Amino acid sequence: MAKAGPRQATAPAAGERSADVRAALISAAIGALRDVGFAGASAREIAGRAGCSQALVFYHFGSVTGLLLAALDEVSALRMAAYRGLLDQSVSVAALVDSAREIFLADLDAGYVRVLTEMITAAHSVDGLGPQVTRRLAPWREFAETAARQVLAASPLGRLLTPAEVGHAVVAGFLGLEMLASLDGDRAAAMAMFDRARSLARVLDVTGGLLLPGRKGDSQS
Repeated sequence: MAKAGPRQATAPAAGERSADVRAALISAAIGALRDVGFAGASAREIAGRAGCSQALVFYHFGSVTGLLLAALDEVSALRMAAYRGLLDQSVSVAALVDSAREIFLADLDAGYVRVLTEMITAAHSVDGLGPQVTRRLAPWREFAETAARQVLAASPLGRLLTPAEVGHAVVAGFLGLEMLASLDGDRAAAMAMFDRARSLARVLDVTGGLLLPGRKGDSQS
Protein backbone atom coordinates (compact mmCIF):
# COMPACT_ATOMS: atom_id res chain seq x y z
CA MET A 1 0.00 0.00 0.00
CA ALA A 2 1.40 3.34 -0.95
CA LYS A 3 2.09 5.75 1.87
CA ALA A 4 -0.04 8.81 2.04
CA GLY A 5 1.69 12.01 1.03
CA PRO A 6 2.09 15.00 3.32
CA ARG A 7 -1.18 16.48 4.51
CA GLN A 8 -2.14 19.69 2.80
CA ALA A 9 -2.82 22.67 5.02
CA THR A 10 -6.52 23.37 5.25
CA ALA A 11 -7.45 26.70 3.73
CA PRO A 12 -9.27 28.99 6.14
CA ALA A 13 -13.00 29.30 5.64
CA ALA A 14 -14.33 32.37 3.86
CA GLY A 15 -15.79 33.67 7.12
CA GLU A 16 -12.43 33.36 8.86
CA ARG A 17 -10.67 35.17 6.03
CA SER A 18 -13.27 37.93 6.14
CA ALA A 19 -12.84 38.33 9.90
CA ASP A 20 -9.07 38.47 9.50
CA VAL A 21 -9.33 41.17 6.84
CA ARG A 22 -11.70 43.24 8.98
CA ALA A 23 -9.38 42.92 11.97
CA ALA A 24 -6.36 43.90 9.86
CA LEU A 25 -8.16 46.94 8.47
CA ILE A 26 -9.29 48.08 11.92
CA SER A 27 -5.78 47.68 13.31
CA ALA A 28 -4.39 49.61 10.33
CA ALA A 29 -6.98 52.35 10.81
CA ILE A 30 -5.99 52.73 14.45
CA GLY A 31 -2.37 53.02 13.39
CA ALA A 32 -3.21 55.57 10.68
CA LEU A 33 -5.20 57.78 13.05
CA ARG A 34 -2.38 57.59 15.57
CA ASP A 35 0.43 58.30 13.10
CA VAL A 36 -0.99 60.54 10.37
CA GLY A 37 -4.28 61.75 11.83
CA PHE A 38 -7.81 61.79 10.44
CA ALA A 39 -6.80 63.83 7.38
CA GLY A 40 -4.13 61.31 6.42
CA ALA A 41 -6.17 58.19 7.14
CA SER A 42 -7.25 57.59 3.54
CA ALA A 43 -8.38 54.29 2.06
CA ARG A 44 -5.00 53.99 0.33
CA GLU A 45 -3.08 54.66 3.55
CA ILE A 46 -5.08 52.18 5.59
CA ALA A 47 -5.17 49.46 2.92
CA GLY A 48 -1.41 49.80 2.46
CA ARG A 49 -0.86 49.30 6.16
CA ALA A 50 -3.21 46.30 6.17
CA GLY A 51 -1.64 44.82 3.06
CA CYS A 52 -4.89 44.53 1.13
CA SER A 53 -6.89 46.21 -1.62
CA GLN A 54 -8.55 49.58 -1.06
CA ALA A 55 -11.76 48.05 -2.34
CA LEU A 56 -11.95 45.91 0.80
CA VAL A 57 -12.28 49.04 2.93
CA PHE A 58 -15.56 49.85 1.19
CA TYR A 59 -16.66 46.22 0.95
CA HIS A 60 -16.40 45.65 4.71
CA PHE A 61 -17.18 49.11 6.13
CA GLY A 62 -19.02 51.04 3.40
CA SER A 63 -16.75 54.06 3.66
CA VAL A 64 -13.48 55.23 5.16
CA THR A 65 -15.45 57.03 7.87
CA GLY A 66 -17.22 53.78 8.69
CA LEU A 67 -13.87 52.07 9.11
CA LEU A 68 -12.52 54.89 11.30
CA LEU A 69 -15.60 54.63 13.51
CA ALA A 70 -14.96 50.89 13.79
CA ALA A 71 -11.41 51.73 14.85
CA LEU A 72 -12.80 54.05 17.53
CA ASP A 73 -15.14 51.26 18.66
CA GLU A 74 -12.19 48.88 19.00
CA VAL A 75 -10.14 51.37 21.00
CA SER A 76 -13.13 52.14 23.23
CA ALA A 77 -13.75 48.44 23.86
CA LEU A 78 -10.12 47.87 24.86
CA ARG A 79 -10.10 50.88 27.14
CA MET A 80 -13.48 50.04 28.69
CA ALA A 81 -12.29 46.53 29.54
CA ALA A 82 -9.23 47.99 31.26
CA TYR A 83 -11.24 50.49 33.29
CA ARG A 84 -13.88 47.94 34.29
CA GLY A 85 -11.08 45.75 35.59
CA LEU A 86 -9.65 48.74 37.43
CA LEU A 87 -12.93 49.37 39.24
CA ASP A 88 -13.51 45.71 40.04
CA GLN A 89 -10.03 45.08 41.45
CA SER A 90 -9.32 48.30 43.37
CA VAL A 91 -10.25 47.99 47.04
CA SER A 92 -9.36 51.54 48.09
CA VAL A 93 -9.63 54.98 46.55
CA ALA A 94 -5.84 55.33 46.59
CA ALA A 95 -5.49 52.04 44.71
CA LEU A 96 -8.11 53.23 42.23
CA VAL A 97 -6.12 56.42 41.56
CA ASP A 98 -2.89 54.45 41.14
CA SER A 99 -4.53 52.09 38.66
CA ALA A 100 -6.08 54.97 36.75
CA ARG A 101 -2.65 56.59 36.51
CA GLU A 102 -1.13 53.42 35.02
CA ILE A 103 -3.91 53.02 32.45
CA PHE A 104 -3.72 56.72 31.61
CA LEU A 105 -0.05 56.35 30.71
CA ALA A 106 -0.72 53.11 28.82
CA ASP A 107 -3.42 54.87 26.76
CA LEU A 108 -0.98 57.62 25.83
CA ASP A 109 1.81 55.19 24.96
CA ALA A 110 -0.49 53.06 22.78
CA GLY A 111 -1.76 56.11 20.91
CA TYR A 112 -5.37 55.46 21.92
CA VAL A 113 -5.81 59.04 23.07
CA ARG A 114 -4.65 60.33 19.69
CA VAL A 115 -7.28 58.17 18.00
CA LEU A 116 -10.01 59.68 20.16
CA THR A 117 -8.64 63.20 19.76
CA GLU A 118 -8.56 62.91 15.97
CA MET A 119 -12.13 61.61 15.81
CA ILE A 120 -13.48 64.30 18.14
CA THR A 121 -11.69 67.02 16.15
CA ALA A 122 -12.99 65.67 12.83
CA ALA A 123 -16.51 65.50 14.25
CA HIS A 124 -16.67 69.29 14.09
CA SER A 125 -16.03 69.44 10.34
CA VAL A 126 -17.28 66.17 8.82
CA ASP A 127 -21.02 66.03 8.17
CA GLY A 128 -22.78 63.38 10.21
CA LEU A 129 -19.70 62.38 12.19
CA GLY A 130 -20.52 64.39 15.31
CA PRO A 131 -23.57 62.36 16.40
CA GLN A 132 -21.68 59.11 15.71
CA VAL A 133 -18.78 60.10 17.95
CA THR A 134 -21.13 61.45 20.63
CA ARG A 135 -23.00 58.15 20.67
CA ARG A 136 -19.73 56.33 21.28
CA LEU A 137 -18.90 58.55 24.23
CA ALA A 138 -22.24 57.85 25.94
CA PRO A 139 -21.16 54.44 27.38
CA TRP A 140 -18.24 56.17 29.10
CA ARG A 141 -20.57 58.60 30.84
CA GLU A 142 -22.84 55.72 31.84
CA PHE A 143 -19.88 53.72 33.14
CA ALA A 144 -18.57 56.68 35.17
CA GLU A 145 -22.05 57.35 36.54
CA THR A 146 -22.46 53.72 37.61
CA ALA A 147 -19.06 53.73 39.30
CA ALA A 148 -19.90 57.00 41.07
CA ARG A 149 -23.22 55.56 42.25
CA GLN A 150 -21.46 52.54 43.77
CA VAL A 151 -18.90 54.67 45.55
CA LEU A 152 -21.28 57.38 46.78
CA ALA A 153 -23.84 54.87 48.07
CA ALA A 154 -21.67 54.16 51.13
CA SER A 155 -20.47 57.73 51.63
CA PRO A 156 -21.89 60.82 53.34
CA LEU A 157 -20.91 62.68 50.17
CA GLY A 158 -23.78 60.90 48.47
CA ARG A 159 -26.09 63.45 50.04
CA LEU A 160 -24.25 66.30 48.36
CA LEU A 161 -23.35 64.89 44.95
CA THR A 162 -25.37 63.02 42.35
CA PRO A 163 -23.84 60.11 40.39
CA ALA A 164 -24.70 61.83 37.09
CA GLU A 165 -22.81 64.98 38.07
CA VAL A 166 -19.80 63.06 39.33
CA GLY A 167 -19.77 60.78 36.28
CA HIS A 168 -19.90 63.71 33.88
CA ALA A 169 -17.13 65.52 35.76
CA VAL A 170 -14.91 62.43 35.79
CA VAL A 171 -15.27 61.80 32.05
CA ALA A 172 -14.78 65.47 31.17
CA GLY A 173 -11.78 65.83 33.47
CA PHE A 174 -10.10 62.61 32.42
CA LEU A 175 -10.72 63.26 28.73
CA GLY A 176 -9.36 66.78 29.08
CA LEU A 177 -6.20 65.55 30.80
CA GLU A 178 -5.65 62.90 28.14
CA MET A 179 -6.18 65.28 25.23
CA LEU A 180 -3.89 67.95 26.63
CA ALA A 181 -1.15 65.43 27.43
CA SER A 182 -1.49 63.91 23.96
CA LEU A 183 -1.50 67.21 22.08
CA ASP A 184 1.38 69.00 23.78
CA GLY A 185 3.37 65.91 24.78
CA ASP A 186 3.70 67.21 28.36
CA ARG A 187 2.57 64.66 30.92
CA ALA A 188 3.93 66.53 33.94
CA ALA A 189 0.71 68.46 34.63
CA ALA A 190 -1.40 65.29 34.40
CA MET A 191 0.96 63.40 36.69
CA ALA A 192 0.80 66.26 39.19
CA MET A 193 -3.00 65.96 39.17
CA PHE A 194 -2.79 62.25 39.85
CA ASP A 195 -0.36 62.89 42.71
CA ARG A 196 -2.79 65.36 44.27
CA ALA A 197 -5.68 62.97 43.72
CA ARG A 198 -3.78 60.19 45.46
CA SER A 199 -3.03 62.40 48.46
CA LEU A 200 -6.73 63.17 48.79
CA ALA A 201 -7.60 59.51 48.23
CA ARG A 202 -5.36 58.42 51.12
CA VAL A 203 -7.17 60.84 53.41
CA LEU A 204 -10.54 59.53 52.26
CA ASP A 205 -9.42 55.94 52.78
CA VAL A 206 -8.27 56.65 56.33
CA THR A 207 -11.36 58.65 57.29
CA GLY A 208 -13.84 56.43 55.47
CA GLY A 209 -15.11 59.36 53.41
CA LEU A 210 -15.56 57.06 50.42
CA LEU A 211 -16.01 53.32 50.35
CA LEU A 212 -15.45 51.17 47.29
CA PRO A 213 -17.79 48.18 46.89
CA GLY A 214 -14.94 45.66 47.14
CA ARG A 215 -13.63 46.91 50.47
CA LYS A 216 -16.37 45.40 52.63
CA GLY A 217 -15.63 47.60 55.57
CA ASP A 218 -11.85 47.34 55.39
CA SER A 219 -10.50 50.80 56.22
CA GLN A 220 -6.90 50.16 55.20
CA SER A 221 -5.53 51.99 52.15
